[in-house]
Amino acid sequence: MIVSLVVLVVILILSVPAAIIFIPLTLITGKAAPLYYAVCFITRTGFAVAGIRIKVEGRERVPRDQACIFLANHVSNLDPPALIPRIPGRTSGFAKRGVFKLPVFGYCLKLGQFIPVDRTGDAATAQASVAAARHILATGLHITTFVEGTRSKDGRMLPFKKGPFYLAKETGGLCVPVSISGTETLMAKGSMKIKPGKVRIVFHEPLNPADFATREELSAAVRKAIASGLPEWMRG
Repeated sequence: MIVSLVVLVVILILSVPAAIIFIPLTLITGKAAPLYYAVCFITRTGFAVAGIRIKVEGRERVPRDQACIFLANHVSNLDPPALIPRIPGRTSGFAKRGVFKLPVFGYCLKLGQFIPVDRTGDAATAQASVAAARHILATGLHITTFVEGTRSKDGRMLPFKKGPFYLAKETGGLCVPVSISGTETLMAKGSMKIKPGKVRIVFHEPLNPADFATREELSAAVRKAIASGLPEWMRG
C-alpha cells in the first residue's frame, strides 16, 4: 500500500494548484483543453511515480483531425487513466453518475464534457447518453468507452454492451478498437493496491460502421481486433 499512498499524495499535491488555476480559466474562457491536458499530465506523473511503464503501439493508425469512437476492453481501474492521456487529441467518455459527485474531480469531468451514465438498464436513460455522445462527436471531440460496461474479474473479455455500437451506427463515427493488458495485475478489481509494472496499449486499424450491415457484425469485428492485441488467455 505504500506505493498507492505515495501516488495519492503526489496527485493531491499537483491537483490543488491545477484546480486553482485551470478551473477558473475554463469558466472564464469556456475552453476546457488546458484543464484536460493538465489532468493528463498529473495522471502521467502518477503512473511514473508508481513505477508503471506504458508501451503504446499503433497510435499512428488513429486518424488526425477526425472525431473517433475508441472502444477498449476493461480489466482495472487503471485503464481510463492509462488510456485517455495516450489518445491523440482530446476525448470525452462515459463515467458512472456517482463519480460526478466527487469534489473537484467530478466537477472537472463535467467541465470536460464527460457523460454521466447509470447502470439501471433504463432505455430512456441509455438513449439520452447516446444523444449526448452524438452531440460531443459533432463538436470534434473523440468518445472513449469500455465496451464490456464493467471490469472483468479475471482479465478475460466479457460480452460487449450494445450501446457503443448503436452510437457508431447512428453517427457513422470511425471505431478504433483498443487492447489494454497488464493493468489487471497492477491493480486488480476490488483492490486499492497499486503495483509497479508494465502496461501495453494497442490502437488497431479504424473500422467504418458503414462497412457492416448490422451492429452485431460491427461488434464482432471490434471484438476480434481487441482480442488480437491481448494475450491468448485474456481473449475469452
